[in-house]
Amino acid sequence: MSRRIKRTQTRSDRPTDRRSSERPKSERPKSEAARSSGAPAKRESAKREPVKRTDDERPRRERFAGERDAAPRSEFGRGKGDRVRAPRGEREDRRESFEPRGKRAAAAKPARFGAERSARKPVAAPPPPKPEPETTVLPTKVQTVVVSADENNMRVDRFLEARFPGLSFSHIQRIVRKGELRVNGKRADSKDRLEEGQTVRIPPLKLDAPKVAGVLSEAEQKTLDSLEAMTLYEDDDVLVLNKPAGLAVQGGSGMTRHIDQMLEVMRDAKGQKPRLVHRIDRETSGCLLIAKTRFAATHLTGAFRHRSARKVYWALVAGVPKPKQGRISTYLAKDEGEDDTIMRVAAHGDEGASHAVTYYAVVEASANKLAWVSLKPVTGRTHQLRAHMAHIGHPIVGDPKYFNIENWSLPGGLQNRLHLLARRIVIPHPRGGVIDATAPLPPHMLQSWNLLGLEHDRFDPIENAPEE
Repeated sequence: MSRRIKRTQTRSDRPTDRRSSERPKSERPKSEAARSSGAPAKRESAKREPVKRTDDERPRRERFAGERDAAPRSEFGRGKGDRVRAPRGEREDRRESFEPRGKRAAAAKPARFGAERSARKPVAAPPPPKPEPETTVLPTKVQTVVVSADENNMRVDRFLEARFPGLSFSHIQRIVRKGELRVNGKRADSKDRLEEGQTVRIPPLKLDAPKVAGVLSEAEQKTLDSLEAMTLYEDDDVLVLNKPAGLAVQGGSGMTRHIDQMLEVMRDAKGQKPRLVHRIDRETSGCLLIAKTRFAATHLTGAFRHRSARKVYWALVAGVPKPKQGRISTYLAKDEGEDDTIMRVAAHGDEGASHAVTYYAVVEASANKLAWVSLKPVTGRTHQLRAHMAHIGHPIVGDPKYFNIENWSLPGGLQNRLHLLARRIVIPHPRGGVIDATAPLPPHMLQSWNLLGLEHDRFDPIENAPEE
């Protein structure tokens, strides 16, 4: 304490500035007055005139602060933007009417990119699931049936499909593999062929009740109309269609519309639908034979197998074949190096090689650059006519797989599509007589015939080709 007093006394005994002591206390600067009075000195700050600014020039913080101050007070404090917490009791009341955070946040955010318009539209409730159709399963007993004349030479699996339309392929294979099906008391394979008079023991089956034929839908009626427009000949057993180019006979990868699928609209109450008995290429147009009954399918398939059917094709080829009439006989095999199905001429004995025979005749030529050729296949190999004409150096015009002539240009006005027509089919009728159907030229071939001046009613010299 004594030291502190002594230090204070020493500080007061210091000599003061003469100039400040001579001036009155009121005239001294504040800093000097504060020093003389013993109070701590305050730093002087120069007062500046306030800068007048417009609302747009005001700093962002000041503008928003003014808006918050001007907002009306609510029962929980200030207006929007103020974060004043409500009393605890009132917060509990708010918690009772709690909404999910995502919904509140979504409601507070402004709509973007058309969301405001879509939000005004009422959200439609999802449609109720469609009830699955009820199927009635009819159990059967052990049956013993006798193979009829219509079922002669029919495969075992085809026999079961015809007798029981509701039986699945896997079910047929299972009962045959397990030996539950017996032919004349012995086990049988699904590929075995039945003979008239044989007895077939069929185990108990669970089959769906046959569907009752109803009214066709709009799409089914349209399909039926398309089939009727293609029809060249029809009776109770046989149907001959004029298949257009580009429509496949059977389905494949990514293929939703084809002849076999279209024939579903002709399925009868017993579950039977018309059957394919042969095929033509997708881009080939013309006669396609269909069996409407099991009886007809058996006989027509046998006619093709025994080469009783006679088919005539028309084609437009590059160049003029010499001689103008001839016979092409080669072996054909699938080219394994290609993903697509392309047939190549093979040697006798090559793996997968099959003998193929074709008769050809030039009907009319056009300026030695194109020729109308009539073709008569004796065998029915895949792409036989297309591969044979390319083999003799006269590929079919518009063939994307077998046209192999370099620096050959298509004459003006002709479409670059396959010029091949299944012109005529002659085959014995299952119930006697002969089926003889002829297809007209498709639009793109008719256009080519007219541009080249070919007379499509000329005599066809292929009629004189020998039978084999």
